[in-house]
Amino acid sequence: MKNILGLMSQVKEMQAKMQEMQESLTELEATGQAGGGLVTVTLTGKGALKSVVIDPSLLKPEESDVVEDLLVAAHNDAKEKVEAVVAEKTQALTAGLPIPPGMKFPF
Repeated sequence: MKNILGLMSQVKEMQAKMQEMQESLTELEATGQAGGGLVTVTLTGKGALKSVVIDPSLLKPEESDVVEDLLVAAHNDAKEKVEAVVAEKTQALTAGLPIPPGMKFPF
C-alpha cells in the first residue's frame, strides 16, 4: 500500500510538471528551412505555423510547384524539431517513473 501511495504522489507531481511543460510549449518556436534557405517556416511548440519566408527569387509563376514543395519540406523540418524538443522534455519529466513501454505522453 505504501508503494501505491508513493506512486500516486509521483503521478501527481508528474502531472503538474506536464502541465508546466504544456504551457511552456506555447513559447517554444522552431524554424525549418528547405532549398538551402530559400523557404523558411516557423512553428510554435504546438505545431501551429507562425510564419513563412520565401526568397523573392522563387516568386516566378512557372516555379510555383517548386515553392509549394519547398514549403512542405520546410514545415516538416520545423515540425520534426518541435517534436524532438517535446520528446526530450517529456523524457526528462518521466524519468524514474515505472511507465509501461510504448505509453505516450502527454496523454
